[in-house]
Amino acid sequence: MHGRDGERRLGAAELGEELGERATLVQFSSAFCRPCRATWRTLQDVAAMVEGVTHVDIDAEARLALVRELGIVSTPTVLVLDAGGRIVRRAAGQPRRADVIAALGQAV
Repeated sequence: MHGRDGERRLGAAELGEELGERATLVQFSSAFCRPCRATWRTLQDVAAMVEGVTHVDIDAEARLALVRELGIVSTPTVLVLDAGGRIVRRAAGQPRRADVIAALGQAV
């Protein structure tokens, strides 16, 4: 997971769900994306393991304006948000559980 998006913040209005108390894992998926399913399971597991962390899955095809605004070019793409909704990490492709946990360390 790499890259910073500066001060861009996302909240319930953009995500359709409330932010996690400590951090939020935002996954952009598409219907025919095989790695998206495995990514979903990994992020669900990590969110269940780490208190105060929420996982939000967004259908990229249904949210094209947000996808364009954030520069999402492939699925899965995962954003790690801190408690205030600031994007602190992003990664394209299927992340490893250890990488997700390490990235959360930056957010909490």
